Amino acid sequence: MTDEKYDLFVIGAGSGGVRAARIAAGYGAKVGIAEGRDMGGTCVNRGCVPKKLLVYSSKMPREFEDAKAFGWTQSGAVHFQWPDLIRNKDREIARLNKIYDDLLGKAGVTVIRGYARFTSAQEIEIEGQKIKADKFLIAVGGHPHKPDIPGSEHMITSDEAFHLPALPENIVIIGGGYIAVEFAGIFKGMGSHVTLINRGKSLLRPFDEYLRENLAAEMGKQGMSLHYNCEPVKIEKKSDGFHLHTSQNTVLVCDAVMAATGRTPNTETLGLQAAGIVTGSAGKIKTDKENRTNIAHIYALGDVANDHNLTPVAIEEGHALADRLFGGKPDRYIDYDTIPTAIFSRPPIGTVGMSEAQARETGATLEIYESAFRPMKNTMSGRDEKSYLKLIVDKNSRRVLGAHMLGEDAPEIIQAIGIVLKMKGTKEDFDRTIGIHPTAAEEFVTMRTPRV
Repeated sequence: MTDEKYDLFVIGAGSGGVRAARIAAGYGAKVGIAEGRDMGGTCVNRGCVPKKLLVYSSKMPREFEDAKAFGWTQSGAVHFQWPDLIRNKDREIARLNKIYDDLLGKAGVTVIRGYARFTSAQEIEIEGQKIKADKFLIAVGGHPHKPDIPGSEHMITSDEAFHLPALPENIVIIGGGYIAVEFAGIFKGMGSHVTLINRGKSLLRPFDEYLRENLAAEMGKQGMSLHYNCEPVKIEKKSDGFHLHTSQNTVLVCDAVMAATGRTPNTETLGLQAAGIVTGSAGKIKTDKENRTNIAHIYALGDVANDHNLTPVAIEEGHALADRLFGGKPDRYIDYDTIPTAIFSRPPIGTVGMSEAQARETGATLEIYESAFRPMKNTMSGRDEKSYLKLIVDKNSRRVLGAHMLGEDAPEIIQAIGIVLKMKGTKEDFDRTIGIHPTAAEEFVTMRTPRV
């Protein structure tokens, strides 16, 4: 097979890699991209997109129940068919895969199917084909991590959760991060009995303490069983299901054990040593502010390199990199401060900026504004679920340092508030804004008395 030479060759056709390839090609660069799995990477195939589709499904039983309070009745029982959901989800993912293929093709990017590995700093190999490039970009993402315990082969991860043949009646989820709490809400909403075990003393450790506490309380109300300071010891497969032994000397019997204990960069088979590329902990590639590795013409971005495992971050990194390398924009960098993020838990979380603890570490004198209330819809339906909103303000500069929300539509609301924080908005900017009534979002512009 004839050797090829590119201006830029991208390894990994996930969100960041595809964006970098498309933008670079738009500037006239000769660009190639390699992908050994499905187009779109983790987000499209095994992450954000299918997860959000399952979240929508998990909310339907609640909507059916609440409808009665609003005058709606139905005849006959409502039935849920897990195979139908998975089949329809797969159809949507296939549609998105084709869109990614089409976008790359229209941009003039050469797509090569297969796994790439470096044979030297100047060359990679894909299924026997040797490829050279002036610049290489590594954007291969990561994969779920499993605890190393006896019986770990019986665990599933988020990858397998999207393709289970049937909905588990009883599932144990190991972990306390956003993937763990999101899948806990998904499975609980669909009717599974959910037990979550976490080695820490609370959920969602980096997030604001009040958000964490309130979410845990709401999860408990919904019937999820939460175990803290608890670790898995071993898993046994028996006739009545899986037996998960824990560090608290308990045995949890279930149909499925799901590990949601973090992700590991996909660097093991890349041949990084052959290229002389330096990695850090757990195989994460070390880069500078240019997204450059220790090898001058090799770059890395997204989950394989940064500490912000978010699709929009990888996309923006890819765009900015292509702008710098081929677009004549040497000063085009992304700002990692005040990145809005969401957790599609039950209820969901939206957050941007500093937590209260992080803000206090700066030494600033703070004002904390809070609002906790039962949303209007819940007062009608009788559902006992509260929303919680919070603003963290620097008392001297008046700048809003953090905004946090737990409750329906929190991700949609926080996206807009992220703009305010990016513009260094003040509490008075919030106060001068007229609220939309009746909404939950108006609470952000009506909070007048600080807790402290």
